[in-house]
Amino acid sequence: MRRILLELSFTIALTLAAIFSSAAGASASDIMVTGAFARASATPVAKSGAAYVSIMNHGIITDRLLAITTAAARSAELHSTVMDGDMMKMEPVEHVDLPPGGTLEMKPGGLHIMLIGLVAPLKQDGEIQLTLRFEKAGDVTVKVPVGEVAAGSHDHTPDTSSD
Repeated sequence: MRRILLELSFTIALTLAAIFSSAAGASASDIMVTGAFARASATPVAKSGAAYVSIMNHGIITDRLLAITTAAARSAELHSTVMDGDMMKMEPVEHVDLPPGGTLEMKPGGLHIMLIGLVAPLKQDGEIQLTLRFEKAGDVTVKVPVGEVAAGSHDHTPDTSSD
């Protein structure tokens, strides 16, 4: 009887350890990215572009989008669009928290991925790849189709060629 109680206690301890260890982390499968698109470059010499995605956290813990990388541009940054008086401007965002069960929707005029130093103009019907780095889920790679040029598009990258 004592041996059975020891085995049962050991089994319960292992089960609880497995439950607690899985609750402490998140995996890429907890993160779902949908609705990805980028806008085609307005000119053949465009130095920047924008991409948008919707991110859902199906996990049980808050995760954080920390960074974005792409071979399509020198760098990719999270930016928000904010009103400063009568002027709309973009500001870099260091990270974005995604609560459990939450959805983050990036869209024109709001939070977006700024592609800075494009390697080549983004062409309609083309595709780029983004890697989203999350604090807990790790890297999630997304294929992003390139759609039409936005009305009123213009290049947001400052000209640094004279520096």
